[in-house]
Order: sequence, then C-alpha cells, then structure tokens
Amino acid sequence: MRVVGMISGTSMDGIDVAAADLSLIGDELHLRPLGTSSVPYPADLREQLEGAMPPAATTAEVICRLDTRIGQAFGDAAASFLQGPGSGAELVVSHGQTLYHWVDEDRAFGSLQIGQPAWIAESAGLPVIADLRAADIAAGGQGAPLASLFDVLLLADADGVRAALNIGGIANVTVVGRGEPFAYDTGPGNALIDAAVRHLTRGEQSYDESGELAARGEIHQPLLELLLEDPYYRLSPPKTTGKERFHLPYLQAALNEVGWVRTEDVVATVTAVTARTIGDACRSHGVEDVVVAGGGVLNPTLMTMIDEELADTTIRTIDELGVPAGFKEAYFIAMIGFLTANGLPGNLPSATGARRPAVLGALHQGPQLFEPPPPATIAPTRLRVVDGSAG
Repeated sequence: MRVVGMISGTSMDGIDVAAADLSLIGDELHLRPLGTSSVPYPADLREQLEGAMPPAATTAEVICRLDTRIGQAFGDAAASFLQGPGSGAELVVSHGQTLYHWVDEDRAFGSLQIGQPAWIAESAGLPVIADLRAADIAAGGQGAPLASLFDVLLLADADGVRAALNIGGIANVTVVGRGEPFAYDTGPGNALIDAAVRHLTRGEQSYDESGELAARGEIHQPLLELLLEDPYYRLSPPKTTGKERFHLPYLQAALNEVGWVRTEDVVATVTAVTARTIGDACRSHGVEDVVVAGGGVLNPTLMTMIDEELADTTIRTIDELGVPAGFKEAYFIAMIGFLTANGLPGNLPSATGARRPAVLGALHQGPQLFEPPPPATIAPTRLRVVDGSAG
C-alpha cells in the first residue's frame, strides 16, 4: 500500500510530508521511502498559531478558524505532493498540528491536534486517517511518544542497550534492550532555543541556524541550574510534555530570577538544557548506542553538546538506517496509518503507559470510497527499510 504521512511538529514551522510503499511480509513490515517535502506555513498563520498556544488566552472562534486553515494548508500540501513523490497513493495519514497536550502530573487526559481532515480528504481526493493520539489516551496512555513503535521495530535486531532519540520542539527517547521497551519525553528539544532566539532577536531569527548563536555564547551556570530544577525531570516514565510547559514566559520567569544575561549566553544555556536532559536520560538507562533524528540534528552546537554529555556512547543519525533524519516523523505517521488500515495497533503500551494495544485514528472518506484490506492476522515484530528514494 502506498501511503502519504503528514505532520507539523511542535516547532510549528510547517508541514513535513513523506510517501512510502508499505507491506507486511510475515512478521516484517517493509517500508520503501519514496520521497519527502517540507511546506512552510504562511507567516500570518504561524503567528496566529503561536498566539493561540498556552499560556496565551484564546477563543473557540480562533481555534475553529485555525482548524480550518491548518486543514486547508495540509490539503494543499497533500494535493501538490500527490503530483510528485506521492503519486499513486491510496491513503493519506495526518497527524495535524498539536495545539495542546493535557497532562496533569503523570496522567494524560487529552491532546488536541488541529487541521480538519475533511479539508485534506477533499483536496487530496483520498481517504484520510487522523486523530491519532486519542485512542491511546483513552486506554490510559500518554498518547506519546507515538514514534516508539516505529523505533522498537526499527531497532529490533540491535544488540545491547540502544536508544532512538528524536529532537523536535520536544525531545523524546525510546530505549530497547533493557527488558520491555519504553519511551518518554526527556524535555525541551528546540522549544526553548527557538523561543529564546525569536524573542531576543526581535523576530529577525526564528531559530538558531547552524547553532551559531549558542556557539558564540557561554553557558550561564545560575540559569542552567535553575532551569534544570524543573520537577518534570524528576518524574518517572511514562511521561510527556509540550510547549504548553516549555515556552517563552517559562524562560522569561527564569531570566527575571537570575537577572540580565547576554543573548548568546541565553541561547547557549537553553541549548545545554536540551543536551543535559537528553544525556541524563540516556545515562540513567545505560544506553550504549543512540540513533538521532529530528530538526535538532541540523544544530551542530547542540549535537556537539550531546556528544560531550555521552562521550562513551556511539551517536549516529537515522539516515544510516535508511530514513532521512528530518522526516522520521512523517514516515512513522505513514506507518501508523498503514497499521490502522490493516486493523493493527499503532501504539506501544510499555512506552505510552496504555492498558492495551490500540488501533489508532479515525477514517475520513474522500470522494472515492476506501475499502480497507482484510484485517491482518500477524502484527510486525521488526521494520525493514528497503531501497528507495528517501529524498
């Protein structure tokens, strides 16, 4: 089955799209990457999204308008992509844009992803599977990290204790080789870095390109120590978080407490927070090998800090396993949709904390009726990435 996966991550910079041919051969799931695309949000739409994110107040009208506009943006991106790498696809899978992830201490109660799938189905002319987190949360899970099943299947044949690390707006890790696999959000990935850069450069920069600001700065120890006191880091997994916790007012409160800090030093310090919390997580589980994906891979200063934190650990990018680091999330979204279409669970209870495996998402029919294949009788135990153009 040819499937298109779509997601806009917690960095809220645009829509990542990936196409793959997926098939079940015995207990192996084969994924052939066909190509990718990244479509930035219009500046005004991104500004409206940021204005609706906690801790800002918003209204039902604003959320309704955003739900439509994001759905239309996803629909346009899908329609364009189907003229290229996604040609011949049978199914589109949309994660949408996370606006709020509701966690009270160690329990998740809801997760809101906007981007009305009916608009996507209408534009793409294909069925759309969406609302991917709700079933896991209803079953007692965190609804995240959804990548954990993808990670476990991809690393199924690995020796020793290995971790799959994704650094988006929030960083998460999946650990295999220490009994039952588990996964959780380690804390901010790029969230505080992006917030600091956007604010301190007065919007001239939206992120720390190539880690240049952090490279020119020095770590401010009082600020680092204050930020690392956040009680989230002491919670036991499974646990999840988001930009409703790690945002600009959160950073500003810490800066108000420590006093004035140079721009470059602030960026260096929040970059060190990301590296330290990732390092602490991997060290605490005795991880020997880390496979990294996500936008954070493009920040050499952050990657150097992680290397220093994990000096005795092998660190490589997921590209070495055949998946482009910047599009891992779009590919695992495609995988989840394929599993759903085949009647198979897409969550990993030992990672999310759910009581049971759950088939994820809801189907939205397109102009042509979609008839799912007969339910599969064997769930995959490993993922094999086969030759393809992963562009």
